[in-house]
Amino acid sequence: MKVQNSCRGSRQKAGEKMGEVIVSMKDIVKTFPGVKALDHVNFELRSGEVMALLGENGAGKSTLMKILSGVYTKDSGTMTIFGTEYENLTPKQAQAVGVAIIHQELNMCRHLSVAENMFLGREKVNGIVLNDREMEAEAAKILGDLKIDIDPRQTVGDLPVSKQQMVEIAKALSIHAKILIMDEPTSSLTAKEIDELFRIIRQLKADGCGIVYISHRLEELKAIVDRVTIMRDGQYITDGNFKDMTMDQIIANMVGREIKEQFPRVSCPKGKKIFEVRNLNAGRLVRDINFSLYEGEIVGFAGLMGAGRTETTRAIFGVDPKTGGEIFLDGKEVKISCPMDAIKAGIVLAPEDRKKDGLCTKLSIRHNLALPNLDLICSKLGVISRKQEDDLCEKAVKDLLIKTPTVEVNAGNLSGGNQQKVVVGKWLARNSRVVIFDEPTRGIDVGAKVEIYNLMNKLKQEGIAVMFVSSEMPEVLGIADRIIVMCDGRITGEVSAQETTQNEILKYATEFEKKQVS
Repeated sequence: MKVQNSCRGSRQKAGEKMGEVIVSMKDIVKTFPGVKALDHVNFELRSGEVMALLGENGAGKSTLMKILSGVYTKDSGTMTIFGTEYENLTPKQAQAVGVAIIHQELNMCRHLSVAENMFLGREKVNGIVLNDREMEAEAAKILGDLKIDIDPRQTVGDLPVSKQQMVEIAKALSIHAKILIMDEPTSSLTAKEIDELFRIIRQLKADGCGIVYISHRLEELKAIVDRVTIMRDGQYITDGNFKDMTMDQIIANMVGREIKEQFPRVSCPKGKKIFEVRNLNAGRLVRDINFSLYEGEIVGFAGLMGAGRTETTRAIFGVDPKTGGEIFLDGKEVKISCPMDAIKAGIVLAPEDRKKDGLCTKLSIRHNLALPNLDLICSKLGVISRKQEDDLCEKAVKDLLIKTPTVEVNAGNLSGGNQQKVVVGKWLARNSRVVIFDEPTRGIDVGAKVEIYNLMNKLKQEGIAVMFVSSEMPEVLGIADRIIVMCDGRITGEVSAQETTQNEILKYATEFEKKQVS
């Protein structure tokens, strides 16, 4: 079952033509205890095409791809790859057939070199000694073919995420992959890095690779996608040429209902100043930051990766130490040296990495909602009032429409959108005055995104100051009332969302400080 052909140069097998079906999955069924993950799903991939596999979180996309890549076994249905039917595959067999998957969470050994990662488990040896020179030479050739400027001897952990992703692609090609599955490949990339990734995808496509592209960023599909397969609730819904579908049709098929507005905007009169930051400094990426938040508005923070937006939120919340600056809430200065100071003052943060910093994923929804609010639900003797805890949880689930059968479910079992709601829910119980969202919709589907936007609008209507950081330009333009742009740790521009353009924001986002040359 060893595939001899490389995915470089001539990638097709003998007799295989561009546009020929290379993967056919029919009536695929997969059941986990208590859950039918896949219900008679159909999927097809052709050589030389980019197939977008779309659906909300929990639609079954990942499960289907894990069957194709050998991670899961199917219960029933047929799977044909390059004309040969396979009952089930192991990951090693799938690799030999020519299937490679690049996960959203990159699987790299950070302490090893690029070449060592590319040949991990398939090391080239001279007797019992590793042949580093041969591996580095072959790695260099593959990287060169892809026009990727990375030294094969460089340690992977020293590379930015975008470069690590390029190494993953090169690794896939080193094992002669002809079917490439990419799961949320742009979630951590800048606009320039996304352009570079798309260049490589087009190159692979031209050479005959079939690429399965999974993404929640629908606006980027038009740049590279040929066809679309849509799933919902574990079922195949439809497929077709991307150019024959409108974005509204795609979204309606994904969520099972029409979403009237992708970015629902609510107009509110601008009220009094709630929050003010003066001359905030905290390391190289937070330099002399000044801004204010008002009632009745949502303020978006835009900028490229490394601009200092997340660092600013962390400094405000007291996660990272400040070297200078003042913070005012309702006209009074508040001293924040740690997150607890911010929380007590009514300033809260929904962090970028909700699983690592925002939730205890092994604990229940109940415990996640209750933990930061123990001072509100405990007696003076430190005994938790079960009724107050129940009321707090019930209100959060009801107000935020958290989809769960019970609050005893572990937070880690929820979809990304519902996890985000739990993060926000625990703060709203405290009647917070300022809510800061850092990348609130990263990795969640279009339906859940709209729910998060509606939540932000609700806070805005209640007179709560809302600040959010986002790397998705359409999102910032669609939801924010006012946009503050950062570059290299400084605020470089402030614009009205309804009166600006992407080009203007990008101009401010690339306004690097001119260095003095001595």
